[in-house]
Amino acid sequence: MRAMLLDQPKSPLRWAECPQPEPGQDQVLLHVKACGVFRTDLHVCDGELTQPKLPLILGHEVVGVVEALGERVERFQIGDRAGVPWLCGTCGECRFCLRGQENLCEEARFTGYQLDGGYAEFTVADQRFCFSIPEMYSDAEAASLLCAGLIGNRSLVMCGDARRMGIYGFGAATHIVAQVARFQGREVFAFTRPGDVAAQQFARDLGATWAGSSDERPPELLDAAILFAPVGALVP
Repeated sequence: MRAMLLDQPKSPLRWAECPQPEPGQDQVLLHVKACGVFRTDLHVCDGELTQPKLPLILGHEVVGVVEALGERVERFQIGDRAGVPWLCGTCGECRFCLRGQENLCEEARFTGYQLDGGYAEFTVADQRFCFSIPEMYSDAEAASLLCAGLIGNRSLVMCGDARRMGIYGFGAATHIVAQVARFQGREVFAFTRPGDVAAQQFARDLGATWAGSSDERPPELLDAAILFAPVGALVP
């Protein structure tokens, strides 16, 4: 199969012919139809995530059609559409896994980092960490929901029934969660880098009640806030 390989961090991806993977007992083989590019992929390429499998096929926003099934697969059938996210395996037994915080598992494994991802014609993934893709979404539309969408959804759920939502940092994940929050009837207050007028207008276009700089106070008290901005001074 054709794939884009990362041989070493800080080197360009290389077009290559690779063996087509075979699904394990709990895995599905997917014919890849779309795979998004996320910031984490760039961190892997740049060597900022320091323990990748090498050579590596990047890509963790994967949408594909099931081509083959491992012998224990029950969640999918051949021909189904499935999505593969960043998290691709955990121990299932630690305190984090047992309370629904699998992303904190110390034995967690990640797609396009420790397991080959979706920058290829085919990939394999554990059925337990795949999502069924509704027909209402095209392959390309669904791809970004498998990371940027999941990040926002996890954060939004943790906010409970907060009505006035502050969102710090207005990028890929944030613009998705802002739309979901508005759909749920919440008020969104968007905070951007000082002077980023374009991002503030983008937030307003998506229905934000207010948009301003991260060093400003909102016009009303917030019930909850989600921090996406990589700025430590904002944490307090």
